[in-house]
Amino acid sequence: MKQRFQTRRWVPFSVELVFAFFANPSNLPHLILPRWQARVEDARVVAPPPRPVAVDPAKRYRSVAAGVGSEILLSLCPVPWLPKRASWLARITEFEWNDHFKDEQVRGPFARFSHLHRIQAEAREGIEGTLVQDQIELALPYGVVGQLFAPQVEHRFEQLLAYREKRLPEILAVAARQAVKRG
Repeated sequence: MKQRFQTRRWVPFSVELVFAFFANPSNLPHLILPRWQARVEDARVVAPPPRPVAVDPAKRYRSVAAGVGSEILLSLCPVPWLPKRASWLARITEFEWNDHFKDEQVRGPFARFSHLHRIQAEAREGIEGTLVQDQIELALPYGVVGQLFAPQVEHRFEQLLAYREKRLPEILAVAARQAVKRG
C-alpha cells in the first residue's frame, strides 16, 4: 500500500534563490528535524544542464546543484530510542531549473520512495515569491507486517513536513544573506 504526502508553501523569495537552495544537497539537513541528526555522508553530484541566466543580476546565484544521476547518501536517527543511524541513498531522476526535481530512493528504509520538489514563481499581493510544493509517495517494506507501522510513518512525515513548512521562511532568509551572486 502506498502512502502519499503533499504540501504547498508560499515564501517571499525569488524562484532562483529557492531552487538554488533546494538543489544543493548540503542544504538537506537544514530541512530535517534537528532531533533526527541528519547529515549528508556522501554526495556524488552530476552537473545539471547550464543554469539559466536571470535577467536581473541580483538573481544570479552560484551554488552546487545536483542534476539527474546525482546520488546523495544521507544518514539520520529517526527513532530516538534506536542508537543506530539509518542510511538512505537517493538519486536525482528529474531536474528542470527553477521548476522541479525528483529524487528516488536507491537504498533505504522503504520498499519504494519518490519525492517531487516543484518550485514555481508566484507573486502574491504584489510581492515576488515562490510556491514550494512537495509530492511524496512511499511504500513500506515487509508487506502486511510493514503496514502495522504505517500510522507511525505517517506521523513522522507529518512532523517532518510541518517542521519544514514552519522553518522554511527562516532558512531561506539566511540562505538569501549567504547567497553567492555571479555577474
